[in-house]
Amino acid sequence: MASGTEVCGAASDEEPTESLASQKREERLRKFRELHLKRNEARKLNHQEVVEEDKRLKLPSNWEAKKARLEYELMVDEKKKECAARGEDYHRVKLLEISAEDAERWERKKKKKQNPDPGFSGYAEAQLRQYQRLTKQIKPDMESYERQREECGEDFHPTSNSLIHGTHVPSRDAIDRMQEDIEKQIEKRSKFSRRRAYNDDADIDYINERNAKFNKKAERFYGKYTAEIKQNLERGTAV
Repeated sequence: MASGTEVCGAASDEEPTESLASQKREERLRKFRELHLKRNEARKLNHQEVVEEDKRLKLPSNWEAKKARLEYELMVDEKKKECAARGEDYHRVKLLEISAEDAERWERKKKKKQNPDPGFSGYAEAQLRQYQRLTKQIKPDMESYERQREECGEDFHPTSNSLIHGTHVPSRDAIDRMQEDIEKQIEKRSKFSRRRAYNDDADIDYINERNAKFNKKAERFYGKYTAEIKQNLERGTAV
């Protein structure tokens, strides 16, 4: 009887041990399956990213700008249809949606793109451009302005009955600024390159005006390499 009891006790002790081992094994298998699923999911995502990157690399370099432009044009078309359905002017509605800061920024960009100096078209236009360029450089002295307004009083804004001609005396700083500006203008004029005058004593090595320009360019770029050959040809000693 004692031996049977001992066998039953040993069997009962082994059952919890086996169940604990099976639980640990199931836990490890579950973690392994989860890791396997995560690995497959990561592999799938990586493959998708590689495919997308390959598509992006095959697209033109300006594809993003083109895409944004096309999307903007589609949005504009939709808004135009909506405005037409409501009986409104699209350009008027668009201007109402633009802020003052955006309008000023666009105006500055538009002015930058414009050519401020279209070239010489007449002495009057050249004088006007010079005047506008000089007036843009003027920095107003508000303290001197207020002081002069107090000194002149009502004559600061003259009328037909005001007699203020010849009463203004410029300050020394104003005279110095004018002198500095005139010196800058003189220096700029001295650097101005005008059309060279025709030299009657120069050798005639051309057949027309176009050929003369070509010869000058060739001489400017290759003259130092062909000087000796030219001298030999002139002396008649060329081999």
